Amino acid sequence: MVLSDRSIFEALASKRLIIEPIGDNAVQPASIDVRLDRYFRVFRNHKDAYIDIRESAEALTEEHEVGDDEPFVLHPGEFVLGSTLEYVELSDDLVARVEGKSSLGRLGLLVHATAGYVDPGWQGQLTLELSNVATLPIRLYFGMKIGQLSFQNLTTAADKPYGHTDLQSRYQGQSRPAASRIHRDYR
Repeated sequence: MVLSDRSIFEALASKRLIIEPIGDNAVQPASIDVRLDRYFRVFRNHKDAYIDIRESAEALTEEHEVGDDEPFVLHPGEFVLGSTLEYVELSDDLVARVEGKSSLGRLGLLVHATAGYVDPGWQGQLTLELSNVATLPIRLYFGMKIGQLSFQNLTTAADKPYGHTDLQSRYQGQSRPAASRIHRDYR
């Protein structure tokens, strides 16, 4: 079942869920609003002719930082990585889903392509997969509400939560948007 606002407050109080810094009025009836950080990973599509998933994607992207009131302009059809301003930590018996804000979706902004699931045991800032499916550019700002997290209890705590030494948890503890590390599957 999805956690209600009361259950979210209880999870925050017991430290089963850590969100830092949590925004004013961030807890909604069944979710927590998250904000956009100032760092983006943009693709350098003028350098390579294709993406090879067996090769590191680090050189395909570069980090871009915006100032406090400086917009990041996301053009139609463009895809960039962003991250939540909030550090998120989940206990071993809690999972989360990242969803966009409906007001932004109505403008054509998507906040994730496939990575909307947050595993139990996760620690770090969440990388957002930002796409503009509208026909006009969209200005994004540091600190704006960008999405929401909903939470569910697992039936039992995970035996091997995200970050466990037996798992290939590629992004545990990340800060700022992280480029794909799928190439590690092909070593």
